[in-house]
Amino acid sequence: MREEFEKLASAGKIRAKDLDALEQLTESGYCTHRTWGLGKITTVDTVFLRFLIDFPDKTGHSMDLGFAARNLTPLAKDHVLVKVSTDLDGLREMAAVKHMDLIKLVLRSFGGKATVAQIQESLVPEVIETDWRKWWEAVRKELKKDGHFRVPVKKSDPIEYNEEVVSLQERLLGDLRQARGLKAKLSVASEVLKSQDDLVNVTEAFKESMEILDAEIPNYLKNQPELVMDAIFARDDLRDGLRAEADENQIEDLAVWDLVEDLPAFMDALPAVRNKRALRSYKEHHPETWMNDFESLVNQSQMKLVGEVVQLLMDQERHDSVKQTLSRLVNQHQASSELLLWLGKSRSDTFADILGPEVFRAMITAMERDQFNEKKTSRLSDFIMGDQDLIPELIEAADLEVVKDLTRALQFSSCFDDMDKRSLLGRIVKCYPAIQALISGEQSASEDRGLVVSWDSLLRRRGEYTELVQKKIPENSKEIAIARSYGDLRENHEYKAAKEMQKLLMKRKSELESDLTRARGTDFSSVHTDTVNPGTLVSVIDLGTQATETYTILGAWDSEPEAGIISYLSPLAKILMGQKVGQEVDLEQDQLNKKYKIQSIDPHDYQFKHSGLHDESPEQARLAETAGVE
Repeated sequence: MREEFEKLASAGKIRAKDLDALEQLTESGYCTHRTWGLGKITTVDTVFLRFLIDFPDKTGHSMDLGFAARNLTPLAKDHVLVKVSTDLDGLREMAAVKHMDLIKLVLRSFGGKATVAQIQESLVPEVIETDWRKWWEAVRKELKKDGHFRVPVKKSDPIEYNEEVVSLQERLLGDLRQARGLKAKLSVASEVLKSQDDLVNVTEAFKESMEILDAEIPNYLKNQPELVMDAIFARDDLRDGLRAEADENQIEDLAVWDLVEDLPAFMDALPAVRNKRALRSYKEHHPETWMNDFESLVNQSQMKLVGEVVQLLMDQERHDSVKQTLSRLVNQHQASSELLLWLGKSRSDTFADILGPEVFRAMITAMERDQFNEKKTSRLSDFIMGDQDLIPELIEAADLEVVKDLTRALQFSSCFDDMDKRSLLGRIVKCYPAIQALISGEQSASEDRGLVVSWDSLLRRRGEYTELVQKKIPENSKEIAIARSYGDLRENHEYKAAKEMQKLLMKRKSELESDLTRARGTDFSSVHTDTVNPGTLVSVIDLGTQATETYTILGAWDSEPEAGIISYLSPLAKILMGQKVGQEVDLEQDQLNKKYKIQSIDPHDYQFKHSGLHDESPEQARLAETAGVE
């Protein structure tokens, strides 16, 4: 094809500088386009000056030769991307049993070296269909042992293949000697520690690594104390591996703490994997102040560090102090986003008495405060939106009025856009349907009318609500916490039973709140008897049997059929309501038709059974004269 292309160039039909590219494309037969992906050249048309190429979504695509030379990259037939298309089963077999051969193929495809990201992009998901991370960790260990591959510490640096075998120890120590600066040397020294099982002479490798770190540490002590602390920890691990005593010339962690003036900033700059060790080191060198320092640190740290600090304090029997600190920060809305993020994510039973609606209020405040911070983050808001159970769990045992206040705070908050806000409000309404009216600003007709109830029934319902909120729901929460501690929630029958009971209790709580909000207590003393009303004693004649029946029509929650007491919302009371003496009414119920005639309407002599409450306290007397939920 070279001669054909040269003739076309001589005739001025293609550019002479495109000859090499066109020859490579023709010989290879495969190419890649930055947008269309892998292509197979099926036809070279020198008459119409075009290639016909099969791309994944463009079969038989026609492309001008000049355009192809400028925009296509030729691929060898043994390139990994071509193999994915032509020999996928072979690659999958290599991925299963011939790891080194597969990696060599990938590296060769990219000119002898490739980054981890390039390797992953080449093999996932066609070749490595599941769990890339697990597969790569196993392969990486093999690469390090093989001797032909140079596996860099930084993931962004390419992996290289060398014909000459270099032992892992020789390569690591060579990298350590050539590394510039403490940070680079520390990375390689950490790799030495991780690779100790594969080293030829661990003592030699550890000793040289420790000496190199010790020589570099003093140069960074004043300007980068967090880096020095990280290096000291690595150096100490090397020293422990050698079972050697500390040298008097070695800089220890105390020298770093003597320079640290801002503990939160220092811990923030330290690698997260060093948090726990640094906290223990600080505790050891500050025996008098560490507890107070840590209680202050808990509100100035990243989420992971918060957990480490709290756990360390709890291990030292500081349960009450920690709970008081967390409770104060939450209730005063001073808790940081990271502290609240940790509290919300962990939702530990240890802090069950703190995990209430006030936590969500504090979250809203923290996010509003963060809007003015330079380092603002969306982590807390993302967590709130993503965790469907958070709000229900925080408000499940809250008083309705508290939930109303929380709803208003959410409605006026600028932390969420309208769509997210509606989603969060929907979660609240699902737990507390009575909140719907507050959100929509409307009330149903039945809510406008309210419910007429007797004082006795009102007090019974209020008593049921109080027992539910103060006794049954807290007891159920404890049962859930105990059951959760048994582990394996999938097979934990106690946990499942407790959660089912929780659903029933919360449903009943919501029903009671809705009813009590609408309830209007009365003693029926001012009832009108010109028509049938709640509080009247009605005598009727069954026109079918001529039998006389007497009914006392009382409040919505009064029902004693055996005593003739019925609710004004019952079917019979509904047809009698508003009727006068002498009028006739029809009742159709349970496939029976009855006709009644009202004989008399008299006031019912209602006796408040709990009247003794009036003599006990002003508060109890007020309860008997008002309605609704406090």
